[in-house]
Amino acid sequence: MKAIVEQCQGGILKNLAEVVLVFANKQDAKGLEYAKELGLETACIASKGLKRRTFDQKVLALLADYQLDYIVLAGYMRVLSKEFVAAYPQKIINIHPADTSQHQGLNGYGWAFESGLSTTKVTVHYVDEGLDTGTIIAQHSVDLKGATTLEEVERRGLAVEHYFYSKTLQGIFE
Repeated sequence: MKAIVEQCQGGILKNLAEVVLVFANKQDAKGLEYAKELGLETACIASKGLKRRTFDQKVLALLADYQLDYIVLAGYMRVLSKEFVAAYPQKIINIHPADTSQHQGLNGYGWAFESGLSTTKVTVHYVDEGLDTGTIIAQHSVDLKGATTLEEVERRGLAVEHYFYSKTLQGIFE
């Protein structure tokens, strides 16, 4: 999220996108703190204890006050309900730390490391009702040759993610 905000404020997304809201489902999300420091509008609705559909209805009600062209997920770790996805068809974008045709769900870099892969991919995709099953927009490989720890795999992957996500968004928004 931080990398995307930076690109919106002074990088490749500057004249293409505006961050109108940073939202989280956990009050202690680091992205909320960062966004507040920059003076961006933030909101949080706690999801703990709420059924997915109930929570998503609350979020949809919140988002109805905004005219959103896209919802860009960055570190958002909840599966969206069918109703939520239907409200923004082909307008919700996510990044996943693996090739979604090979690995969906959590721990993409751990999967690549444990599998002993020499390369993995980062995938930007539209969100559908499944778990990392939406239409692939773009992928970028991550060189893992010589990586001997999970931390090194994650460092390399995040370096790609931070540039590649904004670059892909640039192509979509243009």
